[in-house]
Amino acid sequence: MKRIPITEPIDVDRRRFVGASAMIAAAAELGIVPAKAQTVQQGAAASLGQLKQIDAGPLSIGYAEAGPADGAPVILLHGWPYDIHCYAEIVPILETQGFRVIVPYLRGYGTTRFLAAETPRNGQQAALAGDVVALMDALKIRSAIIAGCDWGARTANIVAALHPDRCQALVSVSGYLIGSPAANRQPLSPKAEQAWWYQYYFATERGRAGYQANTRDFARLIWQTASPEWKFDDATFDRSAAAFDNPDHVAIVIHNYRWRLGLAEGEERYDEIERTLAAAPAISVPTITLEGDVNGAPHPYPQAYARKFTGRYEHRTVRGGIGHNLPQEAPQAFAQAVVDVSRT
Repeated sequence: MKRIPITEPIDVDRRRFVGASAMIAAAAELGIVPAKAQTVQQGAAASLGQLKQIDAGPLSIGYAEAGPADGAPVILLHGWPYDIHCYAEIVPILETQGFRVIVPYLRGYGTTRFLAAETPRNGQQAALAGDVVALMDALKIRSAIIAGCDWGARTANIVAALHPDRCQALVSVSGYLIGSPAANRQPLSPKAEQAWWYQYYFATERGRAGYQANTRDFARLIWQTASPEWKFDDATFDRSAAAFDNPDHVAIVIHNYRWRLGLAEGEERYDEIERTLAAAPAISVPTITLEGDVNGAPHPYPQAYARKFTGRYEHRTVRGGIGHNLPQEAPQAFAQAVVDVSRT
């Protein structure tokens, strides 16, 4: 496949998108919706419609679905501490383009529930990726475009690397995020370590208790520091924060970060998968990676991971004060990447 160099910065003036009509006009300029498309709701008013539930693997997964049943499937994966509403303004754009869009709650979020009380509340990367494959099996989706940010980007990376037959193409915010506890034992510079303060906080019992007692305040702080120029309102935050009321949320989050540092065991059934992932396997499917120009969360530089994508590849820097939650801060740029990668 043709390889595309790391180029193409995208300028996004978010003030253009304060009104719904401006959002449509901007999307039309990108060629992803017709100018006469229906108005897309903005902010907390945007809706993903009636949620659905389906048993998949160890979970009953809650998800939003839009678009024609016979459309090309797109699965959009959120991260922490966010939820499916990262994609509330992206779903109608992709629906207009004829995609079948699936937006699931990850384990520990929203209406997703474990089917058995005895199932470990495991947040390791292989378990999250297994959930996506199980969801695709349950929905009888053989292959899909998979796109995500934060935990969702890592999960999408893993599905693309291990199951390229199930991943038609990939859109990944912050690029290649597959890791391992062994790699994470290597110390970073003091400044880089400081950015991971919450990971070390979660390693303590005080941190677990603090997150449980102050989940919403904690999440709001992460939103503010990870996206320092994103002026979200209370209604937008509260809409997503409701997903953290899941009974397994704290357990999944704490296990995820402790597992990364080798402070919590994973499940034995994922051991072989994790050994494969620890070798940092290349991703061969067509890929577009995205990065905001003011991402305040820890993230790798594009030059550090470009060679991990061995198929058709392009990196785009999205400018205009865009932080860590790129899909919600720059929905047109994210939707455009999905549309473009579908054409490779």
